[in-house]
Amino acid sequence: MWEYILAGILQGIFEWLPISSEGIVALFTNFSLPEFNSIDFALFLHLGTLLAVVIYFWKDIRDLILLKDKKFLKFFIIVTFISGGLGFFVYKFARNISGGAVLLFIMGIGLFLTSWFQSKKIKIKASDNIKAIAVGFLQAITPIPGISRSGATIFGLSLFEDEPDKILKTSYLISIPIVLGVNIYSYIQNPGLIFQGHWIALIFSFIFGMATLKVLMDFSKKINFSKFTFIFGCLCVLASVIYLFNPT
Repeated sequence: MWEYILAGILQGIFEWLPISSEGIVALFTNFSLPEFNSIDFALFLHLGTLLAVVIYFWKDIRDLILLKDKKFLKFFIIVTFISGGLGFFVYKFARNISGGAVLLFIMGIGLFLTSWFQSKKIKIKASDNIKAIAVGFLQAITPIPGISRSGATIFGLSLFEDEPDKILKTSYLISIPIVLGVNIYSYIQNPGLIFQGHWIALIFSFIFGMATLKVLMDFSKKINFSKFTFIFGCLCVLASVIYLFNPT
């Protein structure tokens, strides 16, 4: 039982950081629950943190549904279309690619550069459509083992935005259709995925996901953005080193 609880806690904590929560949970599952498919289990636990996103950002989601924020709705649709379409093929054919550590390291370097850009007040100017396309492509490559979805999208968004809380909120909101889509596809492929043990882990994924999300969002409003992206860059580089020596 403790294995399920700890797996849920790991997902709830690492989902929001630029470290592959899927890789962390899958690595843990390989050792603690070897009878299960570690990747399917890790993907299933994303539903717990997805619920945390829906509850925490409910007002923003409501505004999308009621068409009150048409600018963000357009951005949301473009990102979802690109990352959903391209990401499906990446998910289907690139699960065994071993370049995740290298790409995560590059992402960390990118965040270091972004930190430097922000400290020098340098900002990339681009249309909303270009931003959405760039972020959509970055989210599409995240099924590659070792690549963090939040890390990739935070990196992309931070090139154009300078408000940490807005960057995080956008990154987490655009994850909703992707997480749902991947889990629906996984369930179709493996209908026996859902059983009691998974649900216990899912509950803890939600509880710790809500708590960690609130802490991170509060933290993002108090820290200098340059320092914020530098910290995330350090986490990406550290995660790439860990993943290099412990691939799932």
